[in-house]
Amino acid sequence: MPLRLALVLVLLFSTISLLSLGASYAVTQSSFEEGMRADLAQDLAGFRAAPNAAAVALLVEAESREADPRRLILSYVSPRGRIYGNGAIARDDEGYHIVSLDAERAQYPGSYLSLTDSVRGGLLTIARSRAELVALRGVFLNILLVSLLPTMLIALSGGLYLARRSKRHVEVIGSTLDQLTNGDLGARVAVAPGWSDDLSRIGVKVNQMAKAQESSVAALRQVSSDIAHDLKTPIQRVSVYLDDLARQIPPESEQEALIGRAQDELARIASVFQSLLQLAQVESGSPKARFAPVDLEALCQTLAEVYEPAASQTGHRLSCDVSRETPRIEGDRDLVAQALSNLIENSLRHTPPGTEIVLGLAHENGRIRLSVCDDGPGIPAEEREKVLQRLYRLDRSRNTPGNGLGLSLVQSVAQLHGAELILADNAPGLCVSLTF
Repeated sequence: MPLRLALVLVLLFSTISLLSLGASYAVTQSSFEEGMRADLAQDLAGFRAAPNAAAVALLVEAESREADPRRLILSYVSPRGRIYGNGAIARDDEGYHIVSLDAERAQYPGSYLSLTDSVRGGLLTIARSRAELVALRGVFLNILLVSLLPTMLIALSGGLYLARRSKRHVEVIGSTLDQLTNGDLGARVAVAPGWSDDLSRIGVKVNQMAKAQESSVAALRQVSSDIAHDLKTPIQRVSVYLDDLARQIPPESEQEALIGRAQDELARIASVFQSLLQLAQVESGSPKARFAPVDLEALCQTLAEVYEPAASQTGHRLSCDVSRETPRIEGDRDLVAQALSNLIENSLRHTPPGTEIVLGLAHENGRIRLSVCDDGPGIPAEEREKVLQRLYRLDRSRNTPGNGLGLSLVQSVAQLHGAELILADNAPGLCVSLTF
């Protein structure tokens, strides 16, 4: 924007300056020509004062000897046809020319402003060189080059400097907005004293919005955490009461089956609250204090061995494809393992028997990519952002075990470690990756 504004102002200034300079040149040129014409008329009046043609011829001869023909031409054709002076007017197909009166009859270069009139029966021509008018054009061109062009260059340089500075400021605001979009609600715009007033106000407003959003989300998370924490103990008590009641009910009775279903539902409720508490802990950032080097290669091998029996039991094929000598990352091993476990369990739970599940680890261009890919039904593109929301479940998954918090926990673990979580099409199936 500053560069475009500078270009517009330079164009406007240049146009006005060119018009003003052109008008000044036209007025000055006209004034010079009027002065030359007045001088010609005055010279002609002096020759008219001569009493006869012979006197006019003598005056012309006398003055022409003193005059420089490159500046002043005097030519008098007497009544008898003889030419006096330092030049004569000649005409051809190309127009009028002034030639010398010597033997060579050489043509004088340049252009002249002339006045011709009848004096004492003869024809008197006085011509003055237009060299001063031609030089005037060069003077104005020099003024244009010396004043206008440097001004344009300085203005454009200033606009480019302001544009680059504003670009850096806009990038700071854009980077902060990207961080806020990616879930880092603590990001703020660092407004510096050198910022323009408009960008400073925008930065302050972005910070106000981020602070309000962070407070709202923190309050919502605190409410969820408080509810989960406060209900954890009553749920545990209800579970104990149901266990006691189950021991008093005759085995294989209708009451025992009903109590079993109640215990299963209670276990699901407890799992939801436990997941909410874990999410709150991860989102608070407190696990960062436990960060240490994590061997992802060993972690992937361990998880593959742990889940291999479960995959075989459900008719799935679980394989591990890891890149050797992958650098370690700084993080919480248990949380990374929990995130991968959630992804593997999702694939086992939501894909039909015979589906192939690949636990991958790759190291390319300084980036480490953990992934769990399958060739199952996948997730529609329009649903991939929604499944990261808490307690959101696809319609086809409502009859399968789960609480809709698994991918939310994976996303929180990714954000805690500064990783990027991507849900992509595996053609067919789904590929979920965490890129560190």
